[in-house]
Amino acid sequence: MVEGVRIEEGVVEARPGRRERSRCGICGRRSPGYDGGEGRRRWRALDLGATRAFVEAKAPRVACKRHGVVVVRVPWARHGSRFTRPFEAQVAWLANYCSKSAVCELMRVSWLSVGRMIERVVADEQAKRGDRLERLRRIGIDELSYRKGQRYITGVVDHDTGRLVWAADGRDKKTVASFFAELGPERTGRIELVSSDMGEWITRVVARECPQATLCLDPFHVVKLASAALGRGPPRGLERRPPRRRPGRRALAERGALGALEAARAADRTPTSEAGHDRAGQPPAVPGLPLEGAAAARLPRA
Repeated sequence: MVEGVRIEEGVVEARPGRRERSRCGICGRRSPGYDGGEGRRRWRALDLGATRAFVEAKAPRVACKRHGVVVVRVPWARHGSRFTRPFEAQVAWLANYCSKSAVCELMRVSWLSVGRMIERVVADEQAKRGDRLERLRRIGIDELSYRKGQRYITGVVDHDTGRLVWAADGRDKKTVASFFAELGPERTGRIELVSSDMGEWITRVVARECPQATLCLDPFHVVKLASAALGRGPPRGLERRPPRRRPGRRALAERGALGALEAARAADRTPTSEAGHDRAGQPPAVPGLPLEGAAAARLPRA
């Protein structure tokens, strides 16, 4: 509930409703009050145009039977956060489409704050959706390079939902085996299809841990092996070409300067009616001056 607004400071004074008062900030159970805490507290909200906005309210503490003395829960923010739920949701959404540096600059928050907000939002969404490894039938396993120096993440996706369900550092048999260990033998036995490339660090573990599943290989590697067996290269359109690199600003500027210089030189070489040039672009001889070069060689000798 809104108690007041201070427009000059961009602050909205609020308090929880009756049903939200005196609840544990972790589990949400009603608990007896303990003390007034540190007084009033502010939470960063979504900006009002170019102005930063805040929600301000009292932050007393309660004595929870399970979690002890904790700050009371507020409906507009998560426990332990200095940001409102809509603010964290927007930061997490931007992180899917922007770099972390761009999110920090746009939302005017620190690098560490962005990472913590993403962790809280992901934890909430996973709690709502339940076990992400449940009801897996068709999965795909592949690696992703995320840093220089051969740093990889192995990921598992659910082909039925198109969502990433598991990821871990590394690209080896141990990493893939840890996924099946977390999945458990009962859920592993329900997997019907596994898609991957032809890396043995995937295929051998799948054959050992999930023998009933059909292994579907990457079409590119299958065609590449067939072409190698026939003694020819990959079919046209399937060969892997190096990505084209776009020229930088400096290269474009140098290219533009060179182009302008070549155009100026070409204009100087182009004969015009006013210049009175003769054949081969040579200027006419000036009376009284000796001829040189090819013109002197063409003169008849006495």
